Amino acid sequence: MATVDPRITSAISHWAPRFIAHGIATGDFTEVTDPLTSWDQWCEAWCARGRLHAALGDTAETEGRTVSAGEHFLTAALCHHYGKFLFLQDRDQMRAAHAQVVALYSRALPHLSPPGERCSFPYEGDVLHGVLRKPAGVSRPPVVLLVSGLDSTKEEMGPHERKLLARGLATFAFDGPGQGEAEYDHPIRHDFEVPAAAAIDHLEGRSDVDGTRVAIWGRSLGGHYVIRAAAFEPRLRACVSLSGSYAVTDLWDQRPELNRQAYVGRSHCASEDEARRYLATLDLDGVAARVTCPTYVVGGELDRLTPAADAERIAAEVSGPVHLNIVRGGTHTSSNKPYAYGPEAADWVAAQLTSV
Repeated sequence: MATVDPRITSAISHWAPRFIAHGIATGDFTEVTDPLTSWDQWCEAWCARGRLHAALGDTAETEGRTVSAGEHFLTAALCHHYGKFLFLQDRDQMRAAHAQVVALYSRALPHLSPPGERCSFPYEGDVLHGVLRKPAGVSRPPVVLLVSGLDSTKEEMGPHERKLLARGLATFAFDGPGQGEAEYDHPIRHDFEVPAAAAIDHLEGRSDVDGTRVAIWGRSLGGHYVIRAAAFEPRLRACVSLSGSYAVTDLWDQRPELNRQAYVGRSHCASEDEARRYLATLDLDGVAARVTCPTYVVGGELDRLTPAADAERIAAEVSGPVHLNIVRGGTHTSSNKPYAYGPEAADWVAAQLTSV
């Protein structure tokens, strides 16, 4: 029997609930991952499954079955995303897979219900990219900024979008520095209020959403970023932090190898030691206390990447009204138990943005 690369074992152990919660069928997950013995096989195996779903989308679109086409293209984009998300050792292969993520997701957007609009907005002499979705039948809805994590991107925020859209809120998922389309030109930065402000500026300039009623919602590393943004961006009316680290370099040596490598790559550093020094600024000491807007904080009792104690510490230090939800049995971002926080958090943020 072939020895299985420990990186594959780690990826499956940590991320199976996440893949399934975000739309990968259990059958696809097992069929793709069961035969793998080397991490070098990971990206192509997932891209091959993505091509299968893309072909189904092509057929559905040609036949005028647009709802099915959107579903297939979205799944195809997710498969390519999960192929590239931690595939740092072959950057050409990673970037080629990522190009397919963006292209396939863009094909899905007009067929989603409600549809999505790809947007670009100015950021420090360059642009960042996001996707705006608006609830049907709501005039100038409030907006929730959706911030992904270290290895997630705007294309993976669908489950969060659907909950918020169902409650009459628009969503604006965007890739910040070190994330998604921005990861190649812009390294991770600790002062995430800067890209958050650029996104809010874009929303304020639109007539179809209410850019004066904006909340921010982040998962994993994004859960850290949103606390920082809420501390220094006064236009944010509410904040949801899901499994955000208090200080990113705490427990650094206990992080899985793939996670540490991703931090190195997306910080544009040359080594783990350099990345660890660079990331020392991602620390909420003296920052969380500056958050005065209502804040909803989620931690997972069994989270191996971000201990629940981090959520408890953030909630204890936030100065404004705070709701703490420690999910019993929850893993990282509680992907294994999304029902234990998702509906309540969506109700909560809707109440913050629609109250007078």
